[in-house]
Amino acid sequence: MSAIGTLTRRLGHHRWFGATIRLLVPVDRAVGRLTRGRVVALGLVPSLVITTTGRRSGLPRSNPLLYVPDGDAFVVVGSNWGQQHQPAWALNLLADPTAEVDVRGRRLAVRAEVATGAERDRLWELLTTEWPAYETYVERAGGREIRVFRLVPR
Repeated sequence: MSAIGTLTRRLGHHRWFGATIRLLVPVDRAVGRLTRGRVVALGLVPSLVITTTGRRSGLPRSNPLLYVPDGDAFVVVGSNWGQQHQPAWALNLLADPTAEVDVRGRRLAVRAEVATGAERDRLWELLTTEWPAYETYVERAGGREIRVFRLVPR
C-alpha cells in the first residue's frame, strides 16, 4: 500500500474527511464514468462505479464506491460516511437489485444480495480490513443498520 493510501485510511476516521469527500463525489463520478471505472477514488482504494435505477425516477444513477472482492463478486457497504440516513444507491438496490458496475475498465451487469448473519460478519471483516473507518461510521450512524451488499455478476 502506498504512503498516501495509508494516510487516506487514517484520515477516513475524521468527520471532516467524509464531509469533504462527499463534496468531491460528483467529480469522482465523472472521472469514473469517463475512464470506465479505471480511475475511481484517485486509485487510492479499490473502487467501482455502480449504476442503479432510481427507485422514484426510474433513471440511471451512478455512484463511486469502495469495494472488496469476494470470489467473482464485489462487496460494498451503505455506510454513507456514517450519516444517519441510508445512501440513495442502497435504497435503489433494495427496490431493484439489478445494477451495472464499471470496474477496472469493464462494465458488468450485477445482482445485489443483502448480506445477513454470519455471511455479513465475514464480509464486514473484509470491508473493515480494507477501510478501517467503517467501524467509526457505525458509531456515527446512530444505530442505523449499515447494509452490506454482495454484487454478483449476472
